Amino acid sequence: MTAIRLGTRASVLARTQSGQVADMIGRTLRREVELVAISTQGDRTSAPLASLGGTGVFVSALRDALIAGEIDVAVHSLKDLPTAPEPGVALAAVPTREDPRDALVARDGLTLGELPPGATVGTGSPRRTAQLHALGLGLDVRPIRGNIDTRLAMVTTGAFDAVVLARAGLARIDKQHTITETIDPLQMLPAPGQGALAVETRSDDPLGLELALIDDSATRAAVTAERALLATLEAGCSAPVGALAEVVEGDCGPELWLRAIALSSDGALSVRRTLSGRLDASVELGQNLAALMLDEGAADLITLPEPQTTTSE
Repeated sequence: MTAIRLGTRASVLARTQSGQVADMIGRTLRREVELVAISTQGDRTSAPLASLGGTGVFVSALRDALIAGEIDVAVHSLKDLPTAPEPGVALAAVPTREDPRDALVARDGLTLGELPPGATVGTGSPRRTAQLHALGLGLDVRPIRGNIDTRLAMVTTGAFDAVVLARAGLARIDKQHTITETIDPLQMLPAPGQGALAVETRSDDPLGLELALIDDSATRAAVTAERALLATLEAGCSAPVGALAEVVEGDCGPELWLRAIALSSDGALSVRRTLSGRLDASVELGQNLAALMLDEGAADLITLPEPQTTTSE
């Protein structure tokens, strides 16, 4: 039987994530898996992701290779996936999610509350930027790009006092020892789908049915609710929107508890709401919570232009 060709971006994190999925497939399906590196638009430029359209810049090349038959499986960070369905592509599996929270890596072991006013904090995410401003700590939040090692080096070399990254990415490449604070979702809600992986196949490929064996139903329900909210808000993955769904014990058994926030880019204005619902109604839960937020003006916040600022050299 021929090996399953698994497409991956070439970064250390992407290859590590894809390698983990390849191991799952190999153990579960007892098939050989071959990793195939694919270069994406997001990997080929240092421009801010928001200027590239944000949504899908790490995804489209992998999907193109999948549809063309160059690979059999594509693995993505699920938070990078556009919320609209892709013709010819199926989300075959969502494995068990890593810790979805954001993490601070700061000089001298500092936490967010210990950083002095004016401390420089790097992030490439408008969502993180807005929520950092909303904390009112007087931090100097600046845009950054680059892989995890590049961003960590910005702290160790003194270029920045701190950077904010996804905790899951740091854990997957054994860099969790660099974390000085795992940020409470009460302070900073993660991106919808953060910490989860998406395993895609061609929609007409029977391999997709086999890959359902590595799907985690609780993770899929949670990220489905988060992405339904994002889609209903009509916000892309680069919008200042955070969401986190968790399985909790309700009065009638397990249920989903979804909390979300939409902010203006400067963090001055926000709409934050929570809602719970059945696990088997995750799409409706996300849509209903988004509707409540839209009634409170969330769409206007997301589309507000970034404030104009000047800097002195």
